[in-house]
Amino acid sequence: MKHILLFTLALLILTLSSSISFADVKDGFYMKKIDDEIFSRIKGKSFKDNCTLPREDLRYIHVLHKDLDGNTHEGEMICNVYIAYDVLDILMKLYEANYPIEKIRLVDEYDADDETSMRDNNSSSFNFRFISHTTKISKHGLGLAVDINTLYNPYTKTVNGKRILEPATAGAYVDRTKDFPYKIDENDLCYKLFIEHGFEWGGSWKSAKDYQHFEVPDKVVSVLYPDNK
Repeated sequence: MKHILLFTLALLILTLSSSISFADVKDGFYMKKIDDEIFSRIKGKSFKDNCTLPREDLRYIHVLHKDLDGNTHEGEMICNVYIAYDVLDILMKLYEANYPIEKIRLVDEYDADDETSMRDNNSSSFNFRFISHTTKISKHGLGLAVDINTLYNPYTKTVNGKRILEPATAGAYVDRTKDFPYKIDENDLCYKLFIEHGFEWGGSWKSAKDYQHFEVPDKVVSVLYPDNK
């Protein structure tokens, strides 16, 4: 049985206090509102000047994660309040299982440039943008999508016989029959945890593949943001 549906959890979150710590569960894991100090780090970068998503809809989460050598690192991510508990729980379980995630940094450390962040194998969530040629906010723009170990799990699509690859340096990781570090597939713990929490995986898409990408389903987004069309 799948985890609590995200839109049900969303209603619960709205009734809870604005800053709840997970420190009593696992030291180093907590969330809080986007206070002025955090906002100063993202304003004009991931929180762009044309950002229409309310600042109050976002949460900062602090986590721990392991690298391939088993070393522990601190990580930071900003995502939507509606998935913040889910993401914290997933990352906590990955940490406890010694699952390797190389970097979890705010995309703002890369001037909110997705290509640069992905080339550095950074895992992140919120980065405001509209879907090209529309007024619809993307799921990353809503903070309702999470990318994990991005260099080794690229986005790829073939258009008119030409391969599109993001990041452009990920050519060695397009062939998913090969074994390599940080690879996400349907046997992977990261995949299983996100699916249990109600996310969809970009690696299951038909017209394109986005192996790094986990997102809230369209039907849930339409409930949370019915005016985002």
